[in-house]
Amino acid sequence: MHPAKSVIFFTTASGAGYGLLIWLALLAPFGVLPDGTLFVVFSFGLAVGLVVAGLLSSTFHLGHPERAWRAMSQWRTSWLSREGLAAIVTFVPAFLWGLAALWSGFESVLSQVFGFLTAALAIVTVYCTGMIYACLKTIPAWHNDLTRLAYPLFSLTTGAGLGLFMLSVFGAANLSGFLILVIMLFAAGAVVKVSYWASIDAAAPVSTAESATGLGHMGDVRLFEKPHTGTNYLMREMGFEIARKHATELRGICLFVGFLAPVLLFLVGLALPEDLPLVSFVAAVLAGVGIVLERWLFFAEAKHVVTLYYGQSAV
Repeated sequence: MHPAKSVIFFTTASGAGYGLLIWLALLAPFGVLPDGTLFVVFSFGLAVGLVVAGLLSSTFHLGHPERAWRAMSQWRTSWLSREGLAAIVTFVPAFLWGLAALWSGFESVLSQVFGFLTAALAIVTVYCTGMIYACLKTIPAWHNDLTRLAYPLFSLTTGAGLGLFMLSVFGAANLSGFLILVIMLFAAGAVVKVSYWASIDAAAPVSTAESATGLGHMGDVRLFEKPHTGTNYLMREMGFEIARKHATELRGICLFVGFLAPVLLFLVGLALPEDLPLVSFVAAVLAGVGIVLERWLFFAEAKHVVTLYYGQSAV
């Protein structure tokens, strides 16, 4: 599949923003979040800014962005519609939560109610994003249980990295417990990603040229002549290919930059708390770069069954 820049930015930016909102809500009852208007403004500004930027970028992939609102009309059958509706609904409690936090702090009952409601809707939104891809049987690499797990997990991972940076900058105390949890999240993310790659590498083809044409009973099927003399939309969007050598190299870079390097930096922060603001910032940046690369590979390595009609032997 063609790795569209707008969709990659959308899934990574909005995922990180939702993840940060979730962690702010989960940490509030434990008194970890700093008091003061500045933290509320900067933390909410970063989270909501990432979400809004991601959602806006997603419309650039549409042929007619002005009709994006129509996508939400099919919520009964479409995960894309459900995601759009969930994303919009999430803004309501998030806005009220921000006002409550400014007025009475994160630890007030009203603030925590709106916070948990925001977190629940954020999880639903991110899950719907993953299901947009996981429900597609025509793309076997995506039709995978690990796809629906990876999207929420990576949202929580990148959001936790950003949250740790914000907390350390604003002088939050007793971060060692949260720091250990962040390390575990990144380690879990690495395990899930490696497991996903192993599963798609080992998966047997679900469709072949023989099964797609229904001519398998006659013997091997091969393309006699291409349907088009030049490239077309289907091949540009669904026939993108990446060399196995390059994919292997990029996987290694993604794993190190997005998961292993942040874990090493967080361990440094655990040993040297005074350096936590710097190492958490670097770790958050590296994690963001790694997730962008992970998402690029997620699209680039996937094959649509329509390519069977354009010369592919199996998908």
